[in-house]
Amino acid sequence: MDIFRSHVLICAGTGCTSSGSNIVANEFNRLIKEEGLEREVKVVRTGCFGLCEMGPVVIVYPEGAFYKKVEEKDVEEIVKEHLIKGRIVKRLLYEESVEKDSIKSLNQVDFYKKQLRVALRNCGVIDPENIDEYIAMDGYKAITKVLTEMTPEQVIEEIKKSGLRGRGGAGFPTGMKWQFAYNSKDDKKYVCCNADEGDPGAFMDRSVLEGDPHAVLEAMSIAGYAIGSDQGYIYVRAEYPIAVKRLQIAIDQAREYGVLGNNILGTGFNFDIDLKIGAGAFVCGEETALLNSIEGKRGEPRPRPPFPAVKGLWQKPTILNNVETYANICQIILKGGDWFAGIGTERSKGTKVFALGGKINNTGLVEIPMGTTVREVIYEIGGGCPNGKEFKAVQTGGPSGGCIPAECIDTPIEYDTLVQIGSMMGSGGMIVMDEDNCMVDIARFFLDFTCDESCGKCTPCRIGTKRMLEILTRITQGKGEEGDIEMLEQLATNIKDSALCALGQTAPNPILSTLRYFRHEYEAHIKDKKCPAGVCTALLQYVIDEDKCKGCGICAKNCPANCISGKPKTPYTIDAEQCIKCGTCQEKCPFDAIYKK
Repeated sequence: MDIFRSHVLICAGTGCTSSGSNIVANEFNRLIKEEGLEREVKVVRTGCFGLCEMGPVVIVYPEGAFYKKVEEKDVEEIVKEHLIKGRIVKRLLYEESVEKDSIKSLNQVDFYKKQLRVALRNCGVIDPENIDEYIAMDGYKAITKVLTEMTPEQVIEEIKKSGLRGRGGAGFPTGMKWQFAYNSKDDKKYVCCNADEGDPGAFMDRSVLEGDPHAVLEAMSIAGYAIGSDQGYIYVRAEYPIAVKRLQIAIDQAREYGVLGNNILGTGFNFDIDLKIGAGAFVCGEETALLNSIEGKRGEPRPRPPFPAVKGLWQKPTILNNVETYANICQIILKGGDWFAGIGTERSKGTKVFALGGKINNTGLVEIPMGTTVREVIYEIGGGCPNGKEFKAVQTGGPSGGCIPAECIDTPIEYDTLVQIGSMMGSGGMIVMDEDNCMVDIARFFLDFTCDESCGKCTPCRIGTKRMLEILTRITQGKGEEGDIEMLEQLATNIKDSALCALGQTAPNPILSTLRYFRHEYEAHIKDKKCPAGVCTALLQYVIDEDKCKGCGICAKNCPANCISGKPKTPYTIDAEQCIKCGTCQEKCPFDAIYKK
């Protein structure tokens, strides 16, 4: 076995790859070879480190030097200074990882120290395309234990004991779902993985598949043993090419090593997994629509009952869990259900992965113990809103979730408390908004997405969401009328009560939550014809402050509509009727003399 004095870990997840991490990795390999260091230094392309805002991320061990936003031109300096001379390149270090002249370990950095990595334990640590590295991190030890020491009933009991609830949105107890499928007697059963992550701003499942694909394969095999299945399917969206590639590599490697396929580990247990590529329909994130799509049918939800655990794929008993749920299984088997249940809160056990985005300084992937407060995530992990802006709200659960306002910032993040304040856990998207966001426009944005992605099968979702979108659009255009708010509430209630599937039933959530906490913004749009946040352009007016204007004419020269007039050294004016409200004048004014009214 080769032993290297230094390891250069480079994030090769989608985020860093889009920022050029592959180019950086190739340059490291080229220079290391050129300097004759191939036997001393190993370059490892890993999964996501989490701190996406700082990508491309490069961490050099054993020193643990955390280099941020590394470009191709920086590589030569790192090789020659750090890898050859042993001198860390301070100008490229992530500032938070340095304390005086020493390097902090990652768990001492603010972004990481409140996190607990269970589902993400191997992401950013191992080469996801090398099964040997997964095995070195106790990989395939759980399936070995299950096949040699446990009965299917004992496996299910351990999952029940853990209190693990589905991480895909609904939060249904995983052990109970497996129990239902185990109890269903049939000649064929299936294990499915929902990797059709469609929420705007969500990338939790993608990151697990890119950074630790074998964890999902091993967990699905355990599930197959528990319910009596010999076939699994991973339904993954085509927009995740890196995840698809690494999954296929992992499947091929697992078959070669005898931990997937026929007679696994010589125990007589058979279980294989195939990939099914989704075409990007949001509705296929709903379990019955996903099953229809795997069967080659139109991706539309089925009425329930019967539930998939009784009649699922091809009318056979089927369990369907999402990627993050499976990512917890092996650790539960190895460390015990009681260990997992000791993390989190009474009704929400374990950890939860969130994709933290929007108006936040530390954009990235975080995994926190259940019960962590919104404040801790926004300020201690996320670093607050950029430019000193005031935190206004955070949307959890994507288009199906709701907005949590600043007044609820000390709410612990767990399934039941989020529902109580009008939001939901969802799959794990967390979009932060600051004082410059219009909550009416936010509701319109999410509803526009849901309306566009409706499969159209049921009338409440197909037509009801369209009517709500029309009302919201009118309001943001300054054409809101008395009674619009009441009509939105009525439509929202009817859709929640009558839509066929959970996607339709939760579509009104962004409207109901913003009405609950930001009703005054709706009223301002309708009654005063004003957008308090200054976002809805139809309700804006750009005005030049006569006291601040120096008469330089820069605004007039840059105005694309030629609607600004005046004489040099005297205050200029804007023709409100001709103004197209592009904001160029405000952006170009060197004296901050132009403001939105």
